Amino acid sequence: MKIKNIVLGVLSFSVVALSSCEKTFDQLEKDSNRAVQVPASLVLQSIEYNVMNDNGRPFSAEMRWNQFYCSNYNYYANNEYNLGQMPNQYTTLKNVVKMEEEAKKLGLADVNGYAALGKFFRAYFFDQMSKRVGDLPMTDALKGIDNIAPKYDSQKVIYTQILKWLDDSNADLTSLIAKGESIQGDFYFGGDLKKWQKVVNAYRLRVLITLSKKESDTDLAIKTKFAEMVGNPTKYPILGSNAESLQFVWNTFNKYPSNPDNFGFDATRQNMASTYVGFLTKTQDPRVMATCEPTGADLKAGKLASDYAAYRGAGSGDVLDDMSKNAGLSNGAGFAPGIYSFQNRARYYQNYVGENTFVVGYPELCFNIAEGYARGWASGSAEDWYIKGIKASQAFYGITEGANTMTYSKSGARDAADLVKYTVNFNFDTFYAQSSVKYDAATAVEKIVSQKYAAFFMNSGMEAYFNWRRTGFPAFSTGAGNGNSGRIALRWIYPATERTSNSTNYTAAITSQYAGKDDINDQMWLIK
Repeated sequence: MKIKNIVLGVLSFSVVALSSCEKTFDQLEKDSNRAVQVPASLVLQSIEYNVMNDNGRPFSAEMRWNQFYCSNYNYYANNEYNLGQMPNQYTTLKNVVKMEEEAKKLGLADVNGYAALGKFFRAYFFDQMSKRVGDLPMTDALKGIDNIAPKYDSQKVIYTQILKWLDDSNADLTSLIAKGESIQGDFYFGGDLKKWQKVVNAYRLRVLITLSKKESDTDLAIKTKFAEMVGNPTKYPILGSNAESLQFVWNTFNKYPSNPDNFGFDATRQNMASTYVGFLTKTQDPRVMATCEPTGADLKAGKLASDYAAYRGAGSGDVLDDMSKNAGLSNGAGFAPGIYSFQNRARYYQNYVGENTFVVGYPELCFNIAEGYARGWASGSAEDWYIKGIKASQAFYGITEGANTMTYSKSGARDAADLVKYTVNFNFDTFYAQSSVKYDAATAVEKIVSQKYAAFFMNSGMEAYFNWRRTGFPAFSTGAGNGNSGRIALRWIYPATERTSNSTNYTAAITSQYAGKDDINDQMWLIK
């Protein structure tokens, strides 16, 4: 009897073993101990983090290219415009597709919160990539093994689609909000689709301004779209304050790039840039005192910390050896080294949280509307929005009417005992009355874009550079320190993977755009 049971057991095992051999490869490769499905809410968080992290963190190389600050220590970094390869956002876009698929698996309708935001994310990441290189695979992209060599779409086609995605996202969000729907996993707004809708529309206004050189293109209809948006706030609600901005909030786990841990590493290796500091000191704007410190050399010479003449930046185009020497000059005991301003020790190195980082900010929205009005795209007061933008940015840095308490480090340390407080009085009307600030129709675009530049300090990725590239404002510093024969590059090059795995379409794209060269000094359709 026992032998019979053993035989039956062996036969049963054999049947199971044989049946397992009949499984497909897809079935066999699955690890039962690993998750094969991820909720849409978790995929969303990864995408949201990349929105900020992949396109220019504070005090990053991108912020040097924006000419907000400079590296004065060549071992770690320089100020050259060797932009290199375009940051490849297709991996994140694949996650957008996966997020939408996972949402559908939950039984959600075709129009759902994840799908509506998916359209925004598509617009955002294709905008970020196309602004850097030009034409891109879009229509045929993100199809996996069904198309491993996608053709390129022209930049005009890409931006036509970006505008449509954003408009469709706004329409979808309107219907979802009416139903009282929300989403899970959103760390920006806690799933509040009303807040996301305002961001979507603010971003669409950014894209329209990005296309300012194409305002006469009847296919794009930039002026018409702008006028429709600003003329119909019910259909296109927009940001109404700094608090409504899409902004990344830092904490002790996601530490602000300038923090107590790296003070000894980079505090004196990063001095401020003259493009940023020079603009604020020229207009006697106390934002320079909130973000920067007076130079040790000027304080030693008897200037007060409240004197705008005590703030100086280095030219981003300066020879780096000269910048390094000037940044490190000893001013004696009790004074910070060098002849340049450094980032404010109290604001940026006292804790790990730092300041919120705008991705799509309210001050920028104000300036974008002001610029559209100034260009005659719709009827409205450019000056009113210009003033709103300045006030919103100053408020972000805590600038108020009357006495403002500022702080600087007397010797360049960050210890509390080394920090000195001083007072600066500020009156907006007096500030605004200056000819260098007051709105003037003849110089409207220059003033609007220059004030927008100041508001972009350490936020919004490369928007300060993109606005300079589009308008020439404010004037950027050029010279040997820029590398690239003293020039500021105009674009990135395509990823190496395109040259190796999609060579036919890559070659066709650079031939049609740049006469067969993939060069950082070539001019793309967007800025012609």
